[in-house]
Amino acid sequence: MSSLKPTGVAKDSAEHLEVESAKEHAPADTNPEATLTFGHIARHHPKIIAWALFWSMCALGWGFDTQVNGAIIGVPGFRKYFGHKHEDIYVIPAHWLSAFNVVSSVGQFFGGFMCSYIADRIGRKKSLVVGVLVVTGGIFGESFSNSRTAFVVSKVILGVGVGFYLTLGPITCSEISPVVLRGLSSAGVNLAIAVGQLISNAVTKGFGDREDVWSFRGPFLIQLLFSVFLLTGSIFSPESPWYLVRQNRIEEARQSLQALYGKESDITSTLNSIQRTVEVERSFSSPSYVSAFRGTDRIRTLISMGVFACQHMAGIIFVLSFSTYFFELAGLDISNAFNLGVGVTASGVAGNICSWFLVNRVGRRPIFLGGMVGCTALLILIGILDVIQTGAARWVQASLTVIYSFVYFLTIGAVAFVLLSEVSSLLLRARTTALATATQAVFGIIMFFAVPYMVNPDSGNLKGKVGFVFGGLSLLATVLSFFYIPELKGKTYNEIDIMFHDRVPPRKMGEYHPH
Repeated sequence: MSSLKPTGVAKDSAEHLEVESAKEHAPADTNPEATLTFGHIARHHPKIIAWALFWSMCALGWGFDTQVNGAIIGVPGFRKYFGHKHEDIYVIPAHWLSAFNVVSSVGQFFGGFMCSYIADRIGRKKSLVVGVLVVTGGIFGESFSNSRTAFVVSKVILGVGVGFYLTLGPITCSEISPVVLRGLSSAGVNLAIAVGQLISNAVTKGFGDREDVWSFRGPFLIQLLFSVFLLTGSIFSPESPWYLVRQNRIEEARQSLQALYGKESDITSTLNSIQRTVEVERSFSSPSYVSAFRGTDRIRTLISMGVFACQHMAGIIFVLSFSTYFFELAGLDISNAFNLGVGVTASGVAGNICSWFLVNRVGRRPIFLGGMVGCTALLILIGILDVIQTGAARWVQASLTVIYSFVYFLTIGAVAFVLLSEVSSLLLRARTTALATATQAVFGIIMFFAVPYMVNPDSGNLKGKVGFVFGGLSLLATVLSFFYIPELKGKTYNEIDIMFHDRVPPRKMGEYHPH
């Protein structure tokens, strides 16, 4: 990451004034959110928790789609319909297999940017409706495609829609949640991904034994349930008060806060705090993708993007999206392969739930760094065990993928979304989140293109030795994470702004107290 040292006296003076203004307008003890506890919110403002949970569930569709891309390859009926016979089994040519997976990430890339633009103009609620409609069209398209080309086009459309989901979930969760709930609700986005992946594997297993086209159409059409759920919730959900204040719709923002906190709650101080923060932001810059890489916002944007790059460098696509196919290639029968695939995603759900008990106690930095070290070690062990050609080694190797899933979702998976919601500046949040979604998509394109060529029998046929490749990448990401992952537990947005403006090194932010 590049240096953020300013050049020029004018720039120094402007940023000095910005820091002083932020400090003047936002002392931590005047922020009404700073004194709220989780117990108080649960007792007196349960609607905040309910709506934060709903918005985090936007990522259900993304998790399902990501997992079904890999899991459906393990369905013989799908390979027979779209593939060809290789020796005694049906396989999909590596270039088409890559295309099936890559195009979804291409759609997500553009979907994230489209969502950022639309969400800042028509709001979070209406943007979710747009995303649901696009996703629904993609679902019908992929379900009833009768050629590889039609299937690829449908996957692009579906990818655009789930790009909306992955962008809106973190944005809205962070904007409706008080400080104490911010980490939990943001980690909930990753829980939704894990639940979506678990449902995907379970449904794929349920339909996978069929020999007709419904062996894969069934899992695809199940996604319509998510569309109904999100569309219904979007009708009743309060709009983000931060969005409404930025649009100068103050009375609507008041009504939104009242809907979140309850009609009997006095939300005047909370509304005033939002207004002050928005006014300070407006006085220094206007939101744009260029400004996201200027001044102190540069490091914030790069960290927000970097945590998602770490997820891919740690092998998430290899271990989770191709787990069922990997188990089959390792020599396990189809039934055991599907069972282990479900076990992998169930372990991920358990890990994410456990993260809720750690994220506000242990903090962001130690959890993320610990997860990177753990995932690196597990990947290297998977590679080593692939060298040992025994049945016992294959089962141990498969067991390690289940453990990996638990560690990943407990640490890197959950904390990445927490850091995204905290590191990005409020003014640039929609754009920073779109850039993070784009990072997910670009790495997804690379990994979904590369992994099939690595593991497919008619290509690299590396099988579990891919663990060495991702183990090395994960080790590199671990080193970078040591220097750039901050500790922001319990910090208000105003305090976070001050620390970045004061140019505190990210690895030392946990020890820093703004004055």
